[in-house]
This record gives sequence, C-alpha cells and structure tokens, in this order.
Amino acid sequence: MIHMTWLEAIVLGIVQGLTEFLPVSSSAHLRITSALFFQRDAGASFTAVTQLGTEAAVLIFFARDIGRITKAFFVGLLDKARRDHDYQMAWYVIIGTIPIGLLGLAFKNQIRCGARNLWLIATTLIVFAFVVAIAEYWGRQTRKLEQFNLTDGIVMGLAQAMALVPGVSRSGGTLSAGLFRNLTREAAARYSFLIAIPAVVISGLFSLKDVFHPSAAGDSCGGVAAAAFSVPSPAQMIVATLIAFGIGYAAIAWLLRYVVKHTLYGFVLYRVALGSVLLALLYTNTLSAT
Repeated sequence: MIHMTWLEAIVLGIVQGLTEFLPVSSSAHLRITSALFFQRDAGASFTAVTQLGTEAAVLIFFARDIGRITKAFFVGLLDKARRDHDYQMAWYVIIGTIPIGLLGLAFKNQIRCGARNLWLIATTLIVFAFVVAIAEYWGRQTRKLEQFNLTDGIVMGLAQAMALVPGVSRSGGTLSAGLFRNLTREAAARYSFLIAIPAVVISGLFSLKDVFHPSAAGDSCGGVAAAAFSVPSPAQMIVATLIAFGIGYAAIAWLLRYVVKHTLYGFVLYRVALGSVLLALLYTNTLSAT
C-alpha cells in the first residue's frame, strides 16, 4: 500500500476544483496528474469523494434556485394547480439523473479499472473535443432555461452518463447536448450544474468506504494490485475536498460569466493539445498507460 503524501492531496484537490466544472474532464486531469507527477493512481474513489467538495460549492452557489425548485416540487405533488416550471425542472433533474445512475451501477468495475487507461483518456479528450466544437458551431442558442423541456432533460442526462468515461467531461457532455438542443450556453450550464448534484453526491457517499481501503479498488480490477493505488489519510481526504470546494466555488462564478460572452472553442483547443501531448508521452513510453 502506498500512502498519499500531503503534496499529492493538495495538488489533486486544486486540480479537482479547477477542472470539475470546465468542459475538460476533471477525472482525466486527476488521473493524468497522478500518473505524471506521482507515478501512481489516486483511484476513482478519491475522484468521487473530492467531487463532494465541488458539489457542495454548487449547493451553496445555487442555494436559492435549489430551494425554490425543491419547494415547488413538493407543493406541486400536493396541488396540481401549482405545478409551474420549477416543479417541472425538479422532474427534469430527477429523470436526467437516471441514465448515469443505472450505467454507473452496471459498469462500476469497468469505470474503476479499464476506463482509467491513459490511452483511452487521451483518445476521448481529443474525440470529444470535436463533439464540443460541432455543438458550438451547430447550436443556434435560441432557447433559454425557461423553455427547457423533458426532451432536453433526457438528452442531457444521457450525455452526462457518457462522462463516466474519464476524458469525456460531465460539463462538456451536457453543455454540448444543450447546444445541440439549441439552448443558450448559460441555460445549458445551469442545468448541467443542477443535474450533477444527485449523481455526484450519491457516488461520493458510496465511495467513502472504498477510498481508505485500496483492496476495495485493487481487487476489482482483474488482478491490479492494491499497491498501485495511492491511499489518503482521513485528514488528507478532508483537506483535498475542502480545497476542491473553495476553488470550485470560484470556478462556478467564472464559468457562468465566461459562457455568456465566449465560445467553447478555447476548451476544444486545450483538450486536443492535452490529448496529443498525452499520446506522445504514452507512445514514447515516458508514461505508463496503467
């Protein structure tokens, strides 16, 4: 068993906070950072738990919206006459969460193991960069959040499920799906934040029992030794999650301002560049894929 260092915990907490809400894949960045600078993998459980920090930032940042939607949901259940758009939005979030929940359970071992291969991550970074680019080019951005409907929720929910593969990006997938549905970038981003809350929180809570026990991850990977995983102490896990929370909160505000006035092409170029560099490192055996 390899004990995580404090430097590793702090760096990975920073990376999680910086990348969780950007369309560049935080899970890919955590995997790449671990391999490149620490020569090991912090594991999928570490990623899931640190995401609790960034989702706490979402809960606080959107507390007013979440409170309003939650209230409308329960009021609407009791009174059909008061079922407004907020009530419908609550159902859209619930329905949109179903795909990632079902696929996450069905392919849990593959997500923890084979999907963390760096060849796959490099490929998905590049391939889905073009998906984001096409969505940015194609989307007419004529529909606001008030015009959001059930089809939007289903499509963006399916897109979120694709982010189970590191390199795809939860926000990248949902933003792209929203743009393909002709939503504005801001509308797509706001729903993207909301739809992530149930899936990420549940995943993080379920992963708490695994993050301090490497055998739980190692034994499920078809022979991959538990020693291949870096194991944090409870204190390191708390600090990494708090760092992710603080930086993530700032990232939310920045992204919402950014998408109003800027395209996603900058992120597209970054993804292609990162994926290409990663492929070069793997091809020259500078970095191990597993």
